[in-house]
Amino acid sequence: MSQSFPRLSARTRRFTLGVPRGFTISPDGGKVLFLRTRSGTDPVTCLWELDTETHVERLVVDPRTLDADDRDLPPEERARRERSREQAGGVVAYSTDATVTRAAFALSGGLHVTELPDGSTRRLETTGAVIDPRISPDGRRVAYVTGGALHVLDLASGEDRTLAAPESPEVTYGLAEFIAAEEMDRMRGHWWSPSSDALLVERADDTPVQTWHIADPANPDRPPVAQRYPAAGTPNAVTELFVLGLDGSRVAVPYEQEYLAAASWDAHALSIVTLSRDQKTMRLLTVDPATGGSELVREDTDPAWVDIVGGVPAHLDDGSLVWVATDGGGHRLFVGDRAVTPPTLQVRAVLDVDHDSVLFSASGDPTEIQLWTWDGHSLLPVSTRSGVFSGRMAGGVGVLSEQSLDVEGVSTTVVRRDGMAIPIPSYAERPGLDLRVSLGRSGRRDLSTAVVLPSWHEPGSRPLPVLMDPYGGPHAQRVLNRRGGYLESQWFAEQGFAVIVADGRGTPGRGPDFERAVLGDLATPALEDQVDALHGVAEQYPDDLDLTKVAIRGWSFGGFLAALAVLRRPEVFHAAVAGAPVTDWRLYDTCYTERYLGHPDDQPDVYDNSSLFGDAAKLDRPLLLIHGLADDNVVAAHTLRLSSALLAAGRQHSVLPLSGVTHMTPQEVVAENLMLLQVEFLKRSLHVLG
Repeated sequence: MSQSFPRLSARTRRFTLGVPRGFTISPDGGKVLFLRTRSGTDPVTCLWELDTETHVERLVVDPRTLDADDRDLPPEERARRERSREQAGGVVAYSTDATVTRAAFALSGGLHVTELPDGSTRRLETTGAVIDPRISPDGRRVAYVTGGALHVLDLASGEDRTLAAPESPEVTYGLAEFIAAEEMDRMRGHWWSPSSDALLVERADDTPVQTWHIADPANPDRPPVAQRYPAAGTPNAVTELFVLGLDGSRVAVPYEQEYLAAASWDAHALSIVTLSRDQKTMRLLTVDPATGGSELVREDTDPAWVDIVGGVPAHLDDGSLVWVATDGGGHRLFVGDRAVTPPTLQVRAVLDVDHDSVLFSASGDPTEIQLWTWDGHSLLPVSTRSGVFSGRMAGGVGVLSEQSLDVEGVSTTVVRRDGMAIPIPSYAERPGLDLRVSLGRSGRRDLSTAVVLPSWHEPGSRPLPVLMDPYGGPHAQRVLNRRGGYLESQWFAEQGFAVIVADGRGTPGRGPDFERAVLGDLATPALEDQVDALHGVAEQYPDDLDLTKVAIRGWSFGGFLAALAVLRRPEVFHAAVAGAPVTDWRLYDTCYTERYLGHPDDQPDVYDNSSLFGDAAKLDRPLLLIHGLADDNVVAAHTLRLSSALLAAGRQHSVLPLSGVTHMTPQEVVAENLMLLQVEFLKRSLHVLG
């Protein structure tokens, strides 16, 4: 008996299981390491190796043979996975030495090291559960965190040394603090020196951060979990940097700005990137590891905010700086002081630097993410087909991952120096949906829009109820040329809806001006653009959309937008499903919220305008609020306080609390039934038969 799409989507973690990821290319280009589960429904991630000469693929580490159980994960590792949105188990992250002959990883809190030439793996004795093990470039030691302390273990002798111990329970060494991991995409807090004799280490002190409590009402015998949460306008963790030598030396690396956005330590420099609290000034500093003194390399400013871009700073072999900055109306790649990309090509991230070549991702068309290289003289396209690409590059060998509307799933190819292409197979399950997605532009602002119709619908035969299915928030994008982004939307369409996915102002791919249009107002532009996209699509499909039956659904910012839609534009939107919505931005974190709305003490009116509470009395449309009670990102207080405001105003609504569920809703039964319950609610609310 075949599984329903909701069940299969839940079981496959939205069809991500079995897809190759986490690539590392050896310096000589001879080996490619990667992560992949053994099937599309297997949640246990294994470590694999591809020999680029023989094309032979080898299973290096299967966690099942190591007697590891993800139920034994330490709380810090569970939090790290929640921040990185990691949905699988097993070997979900690893590090290698410089020659890619040894790999280190954590399983069930235990430290494991694999000799890659023969695949032998051993578990090493440690003083506690291991978080984020990083093997040294020379392959002789592993740095890891346990109990907030940074340790270094000698692989030959087994000696385990504590390089830095926390002075209080609120202090950690070697881990990224909450804000860095959740909002800056910096998942690490310690970096080895190229010579393997020292580490740059973050010290984070959560003492100033307010304590919130995440309770489990379904299990009243369990005490609430205390969490340090830096809500907008409140103190952040105090972060400091130290260079810790294996000889016992400790050198402070002072910096003035609030946030540590990035750090890197290569043969050319120890570099740190810092960001002011208002995020309008970013500084790149080089640090003398012997003294801790720093020198300003460049300072970028913006009246709105300065973007944090992945993969920089980096350096070419000659020491030239590789950087990304906003210039001339675009996000541009800089090599040295020179912008080497045009302002019409929006650079997304630097993916690798291989000697004198830079591999980066960028968009001309916002629905595409293409790969390019800068070889020191010219820009060269790496990807030549339409779609969404990512990749790695080292030793003259490249790894390309490709998605598009024309090809199912993710296709991964290794390209050798001689141009020969070697596929790395994906074991992902097939969704079993006949996608009917049309990408285009709609509305007055030519918004990127995807229209998803039922596979059985005859154009012009009858108008369909409409379901808007946005994320809609800044720095995130839904309308891309890839099938995987529309699987849930297509399933909803199969239930009888015309589904519209629209990227409004604030979303990436169209340049800084488009992104910065949400400055000071997270509500009005986002909602206006969904209305604009709806009416634009209706003009393009005049006989296929029933504008008297329009619903909207979303999660996180999309949940905020869905609730906002029925509160402020009930003449347009007739029902909403709001999952894990931010209802009051004063309850969301500092870095994200203050980037767009500033400090709440300075601009209270801005926060009030972007809050849902002031609109509670206006609700006269069906609204379903869904929230995981264990959510530590958008805490359940958002939904519960909105529900209280609606109740006080005498406004009928529905609340679906999810016991034990976080922001990701990874539980299989929960994920499946959430889809079914949403369809039932939407059809009932719109008076749709069947």
